[in-house]
Amino acid sequence: MVVHNLVAPVVKWAGGKRQIIEHIKKYVPESFATYYEPFVGGGAVLFALQPDNAVVNDINSELINIYEVIKDNVEELLEDLKKHKNEEDYFYKIRELDRDKEKYRKLSSIQRASRIIYLNKTCYNGLFRVNKAGEFNTPFGNYKKANIVNEATLRAVSAYFNRANISFFRKDYAEVLENAGPEDFVYLDPPYDPVSETADFTGYAKDGFSRDEQIRLKKVCDKLDHKGIRFLLSNSATDFIKELYKDYHIEIIQAKRTVNSKADGRGAIDEVLVMNY
Repeated sequence: MVVHNLVAPVVKWAGGKRQIIEHIKKYVPESFATYYEPFVGGGAVLFALQPDNAVVNDINSELINIYEVIKDNVEELLEDLKKHKNEEDYFYKIRELDRDKEKYRKLSSIQRASRIIYLNKTCYNGLFRVNKAGEFNTPFGNYKKANIVNEATLRAVSAYFNRANISFFRKDYAEVLENAGPEDFVYLDPPYDPVSETADFTGYAKDGFSRDEQIRLKKVCDKLDHKGIRFLLSNSATDFIKELYKDYHIEIIQAKRTVNSKADGRGAIDEVLVMNY
């Protein structure tokens, strides 16, 4: 794997892994056939590792659309991004586009990707959040400067996507992992178990991620383990998660959270890295 420094996340993401990437890399196996990341989010781990073969998935179809457009139409995407303005009235006009489903469906994949990147760069604290109807609902960030058109990073990510063998999916994570084999490596970064009643990392998809989902994920991890597939999982260090994965190797690390709708939800918190090796 050849790692290029300009290959980096193109969107800010709640629960993104840039802050703890060095902790994670310490536990990634030295070699594997195919890298699986079924909750890719902002892709910090994918972009840090830059594997030659990867299966990338996220239930957030708008996010996967961004990655597909970056791979196939990066120059057209850059041109579309240049039309956006860091102005409040314009922001809400673009944000409102997904309220009219019929009109929204008429947007091209490039226009949709451009819209999400623009909203992500200019919304409050870079928080990608949708309501129950799946509509983007984060308010305007009011930043003096917003790096809406990051040409170097977008072109570098596009080049990586095109030189590597990467498959993109927008499916349920369990379905994507059915094809993983013993020579592969799986990194799991699900929406975190809330550390308090007000904490919530699940707003990136309209269906959320309950404790029942956490239990279902643990059963999927058990399946991976039974098949001899190495997995590494990130989550919050709640008593619930530590008890759920008590039969696996657990490392406690500290992560600094900078993307949260509430200021008191930012700062250093304990997280777990769970692995079966």
